[in-house]
Amino acid sequence: MQFVEEIVVDEFLPTVRSLLAGDLRDRGLTQSEVADVLGISQSAVSKYAHGDVTVNNRIADDDRVQETVEELGTGLAAGEISPVQALIEIEVLIRNLEAGGDLLAQLHEEAVPELADHGSGFRVHDPESDLRTSERVLSSLRRGLRILETTSGFTGLIPAVGSNLVACTPDAEHVDDVAGVPGRIFDVKGQATVPADPEFGVSEHVAQVLLAARRHGADVSAGINVTYDPELIDELTQRGHVAAEFDESDDVTSSVGAAIEEQPEASVLYQTGGMGIEPLIYVLGADAEDVADTIRSLV
Repeated sequence: MQFVEEIVVDEFLPTVRSLLAGDLRDRGLTQSEVADVLGISQSAVSKYAHGDVTVNNRIADDDRVQETVEELGTGLAAGEISPVQALIEIEVLIRNLEAGGDLLAQLHEEAVPELADHGSGFRVHDPESDLRTSERVLSSLRRGLRILETTSGFTGLIPAVGSNLVACTPDAEHVDDVAGVPGRIFDVKGQATVPADPEFGVSEHVAQVLLAARRHGADVSAGINVTYDPELIDELTQRGHVAAEFDESDDVTSSVGAAIEEQPEASVLYQTGGMGIEPLIYVLGADAEDVADTIRSLV
């Protein structure tokens, strides 16, 4: 009798640790630094480096595993992702790969052939827990922010009040269910500057726009505010987005709601300003990376 957890311990974890240790070493970290980041001994890092640990090639070659290792390697090396956050992202990947018919389930069935005839999925743990849901949102948000930080010309779209990229949980109802950048994103000498790691409950205004759009039927989970320019509206429209205007001098929730009800497919909301109100465009999307990719396409 072999449990799927044994596959994880014997096959998955050694493979991912080996890949991640190699990725971090390639980024210039010492063996000691890699050991600290991964919470393992230097001798273990040495074994990974010299190929003394058996790697499961099917796991190592999986696109999702490779993508996760690259993203975690980037974040851990830069100090943008903590070891705890990395652990949770790997946990989420494990649970997804345990789903019936997926990679770890296949390896489990091969180890225990009788399971192949049972027809059950193998989600041993709940991947939809509040903690994992929140971490997935923050993970997506961090990836979206990295896209913006490396997008040449993005600073030209940052309004005087600053931009904020936000994303929410699937059942978001309140500002506390929306994650964003504390202090917003600002242009500092031509460089898009993210002052702190994203957190929940730190964005008031962009979060309200996103929540208002969702309450009135918009199928979106993320958004960003950028400077208003009619040419940007035209460009977004040409790229297939539906744009709708709202009046920010009124109650944001009701005015955004009215705009969405008039244009149910709107993914771009804008207001042209007023007394003491800076004109802005709000780009909405499925997740933070989707929104960031849209912004990148504009510059």
